[in-house]
Amino acid sequence: MLRIGIVLYPGFQVMNLGVTTVLEFANRTAGKALYDVRLLSEHGGPVAASGGFSVTTEPFGGEAFDTLLVVGDNDIQPASPGLVAFLRQAATSTRRVCATCTGAFNLAEAGLLDGRRATTHWFYATRLRRAYPGVSVEEDRIFIIDGPVWTSAGMTACIDLALALVEKDAGAVIARQVARKLVVYHRRAGGQSQFSALLELEPKSDRIQSALAFARQNLHEGLSVEQLANAANLSPRQFSRAFREETGQTPAKAVEHLRIEAARLMMESGRHPVDVVARETGFGDRERMRRAFLRAFGQPPQ
Repeated sequence: MLRIGIVLYPGFQVMNLGVTTVLEFANRTAGKALYDVRLLSEHGGPVAASGGFSVTTEPFGGEAFDTLLVVGDNDIQPASPGLVAFLRQAATSTRRVCATCTGAFNLAEAGLLDGRRATTHWFYATRLRRAYPGVSVEEDRIFIIDGPVWTSAGMTACIDLALALVEKDAGAVIARQVARKLVVYHRRAGGQSQFSALLELEPKSDRIQSALAFARQNLHEGLSVEQLANAANLSPRQFSRAFREETGQTPAKAVEHLRIEAARLMMESGRHPVDVVARETGFGDRERMRRAFLRAFGQPPQ
């Protein structure tokens, strides 16, 4: 049985407690105690969460843990000297040290992210990079594993990190069963973007949403304005005007963003040759895809 210590402090973001549910259901799914979960804090006793209620914790002590996980908060409160000292000491004997959301700031303050790749909530990524220049911050990631140190993006990404822990410890079958029981569609891969092209477009009407859904499902096709307008049951002229009014982009630019997002995910999976990715996502050839990546990211797909 693996002993997991989840480190809390006053004002911690309550959604981070979702990791405890993942571990609870891993035990239930396996039919045995895979994990012994302990809630820890510097002084023990009740610790107030961001939601206004408190949870009971045990004080930092000399107990050994297989994994320590530090949660985040909404305001990036300075890590206390006691917390920093505990993390530094624990890192010498703990197999894994993890942080969810802005918990990465606590690991960085303890020096545990120096020279490592890490992520955090996208909103605070620039702040983490500036405060700790020795950390290689990758804000556009759901979670990152760099040796014994795991970090995740914000909010619901804690579920993805916890499911990845379960998959590592108990196998993919158990992790998938836990995800199903939690009504999680699937565990997002660590390299998956924190952002979504569809979310950024924010279409308001059902017709424009239908057109974008059609585009996403048919990226291998040419996707002319006429095709998209037909999916929206509008004339091409009406569609182009409505699309720009609702999204602030032209249909062509929006389709390119969808193609780039799909191509990036295929590339990150590492299972497809560049030519196949370009063909499947509608770029046609690798040169067109390369130019699109340069416009979007300032670097080629590789």
